Amino acid sequence: MKRKLTLLLTCLLASISLTIAQTSKKVTGVIFSEEDNQPVIGASVVIKGTSIGTTTDLDGKFVISNVPSSSRT
Repeated sequence: MKRKLTLLLTCLLASISLTIAQTSKKVTGVIFSEEDNQPVIGASVVIKGTSIGTTTDLDGKFVISNVPSSSRT
């Protein structure tokens, strides 16, 4: 009985942690110049209404991790 209870609690905690881990989003993209269609280096990208952001790399690419699931992208 004790072993079954331990197994049940372990499964419950594992499922809760997986649910919590999936409450954030990851936003990726590439920014190109409208004038010459070249990648924009060092552009600031910020999630509207937050202080979460990053800058683009040498290829104009960006990745923002841990975006709250309530944020609109």
